[in-house]
Amino acid sequence: MILAGLIARYPLKRRRLGLVLLALTPVLDVILLAANAIDLSRGSTATFAHGLAAIYLGISVAYGHKMIQWADTRFANRFANGPAPAKRYGWAYTAECWRDVVRTGIAVAIAAGVLWLLITISSDPQRSAALTSMFGILGIIAAVELVRATSYTLWPKKTPVTA
Repeated sequence: MILAGLIARYPLKRRRLGLVLLALTPVLDVILLAANAIDLSRGSTATFAHGLAAIYLGISVAYGHKMIQWADTRFANRFANGPAPAKRYGWAYTAECWRDVVRTGIAVAIAAGVLWLLITISSDPQRSAALTSMFGILGIIAAVELVRATSYTLWPKKTPVTA
């Protein structure tokens, strides 16, 4: 939906259609969650894909606006003569990394909640084992983001030297 919205907005120059398609992105997320819940409530065994949908939903909610803004800036630059994306260095980049830690924490919390909901709907520990295993992946995601922010705190990203 995001890609379709950006293509409609810039190369096709249909701004209103692009806005509608971008606005429908969260609706698609809800449909995905509902489809997973229905599938599990009907007795299906949870798979990695069910767990991945929970992680996707968490990331989509926590990072959705930032991802759309990132893509919109690049599409505008490429197809509508918009300004080049601004690059951050030093403490500005470090501060953005710590904001990402917060976003990732929100994403992990949402994904964990969705996983718990899907496990509850499944109501069978054997059928929901794939979902339970996803909590470890959430921990890895959070840890990697924390290490990344810490590393840029200790060693800030330097402004490139121009010749």
